[in-house]
Amino acid sequence: MNFSLFFVHSAWVPVAFAIFLPTLASAATPPKAQNSSSSVHVPDRLNPNSNPLQFPTKPEEVKIQGTVPISLAQALELAKRNNRDLQVAILQLERSRSALRESQAALFPTLGLNSNVTNSGNGFSNNSSQANSSQSSTTFNGSAQLNYNLYTSGNRQATIRAAEEQLRVDQLNVESQFLTISLNATTQYYNLQQADQLVRINQSAVINAQASLRDTQAREQAGVGTRFDVLQAQVNLANSQQQLTNAISQQQIARRQLATLLSLSQSVDISASDPVQLAGLWPQTVEQSIVQAFQNRPELQQYLGQRNIYEQQRRQALSQLGPQVSLVGNYNLLDQYNDDVSITDGYSAGIQGNLTLFEGGAAKARADQSRANIAIAESQFATQRDQIRFDVEQYYAQLQSNLNNVQTSSVALNQAREALNLARLRFQAGVGTQTEVIDAENDLTRAEGNQVEAILDYNRALANLQRSVTSRASR
Repeated sequence: MNFSLFFVHSAWVPVAFAIFLPTLASAATPPKAQNSSSSVHVPDRLNPNSNPLQFPTKPEEVKIQGTVPISLAQALELAKRNNRDLQVAILQLERSRSALRESQAALFPTLGLNSNVTNSGNGFSNNSSQANSSQSSTTFNGSAQLNYNLYTSGNRQATIRAAEEQLRVDQLNVESQFLTISLNATTQYYNLQQADQLVRINQSAVINAQASLRDTQAREQAGVGTRFDVLQAQVNLANSQQQLTNAISQQQIARRQLATLLSLSQSVDISASDPVQLAGLWPQTVEQSIVQAFQNRPELQQYLGQRNIYEQQRRQALSQLGPQVSLVGNYNLLDQYNDDVSITDGYSAGIQGNLTLFEGGAAKARADQSRANIAIAESQFATQRDQIRFDVEQYYAQLQSNLNNVQTSSVALNQAREALNLARLRFQAGVGTQTEVIDAENDLTRAEGNQVEAILDYNRALANLQRSVTSRASR
């Protein structure tokens, strides 16, 4: 059902538009992306090519020109600058800002101009007697239209609020992506540290095995050793060299994994410069950590924001069943050239409204879909809440156990070193065997590896716990 009431009164346009000025002023102003300046210095040679479509075609373009040692702080800074997943999330945030500005445009009237020049006649003819009938005329017609939606049954406000919620969801997504990427960079940096330490430990094992081989060969030449002892030492050296080769391979892989995550230059490699040590202590209880996680995790707020978007979409659907009232104004100019009549003009203004009486139930069906989406978002919120609690409890338990492992492995490492010294002294005194020395060397290698693994496992658990709680330490 359509109804229209036209009147001539120029004062209605500013009065009607002023009704919605407070709404425009109270519309959420989207905050800008954070441009925090960092004091962490990063070598320029690590930065990638500014062209994301770079496509190397020559081997020298991808050849590694050198290795640059970096700290964990530098790795996190590079991840923040260069990671492409984070860049995509920021671009999505900018897209949502533009979508919000688009929806806010409905608070303003639309003004348009239209004009045309028309030449018309009775047609073309070769008969000179019809010359008078072929005369033409030129007409100019121009118009200006003003339209403003006075009342939309809540559709306009629902659209703006949905855009505001989407902007908020994308802001939270940027935060979540930053935390996730920081966690991945931290974890892979610890993986690189572990790979570096395994190379060092296996190099030490090779040196120890070479020393044992020299001792057994000297004892054999002196007539107090056996060929069997020499063969045992040779086998032990070969095994240590093989383990060193595998450790070097894992080190290269760990370096390239971290370089890929940080989107580094094609021609440089990196190594870990930070020493392996405990990253810190967690001061809170598990209960305090769970509550803090519920308060801080952006994923929970994202589900709430998504639920609000579905609620606004439900209102948008139902608004189609309500009346729609708009203000319409027109101003026209008309002039026909060479008719000895001056230009004529006219205007009209009025209120136009329409009300849909029946549309087959489509609006209600869309509203029911939004209600179902609201219930889904609420269920996902509950699932995410339970998962957050489990993550905090899991990483908290790992943190405590790994801290105990660090203490145990330190004691075991000291004992393994002492045992190796005693085994060598016994062997040199003739009261021990080469097997005891080899076993002691292997025990020392395992003890060193266990200590490194315990420290880095603790650091990984701490990083995961910080990500689960999104504490300030993880930002």
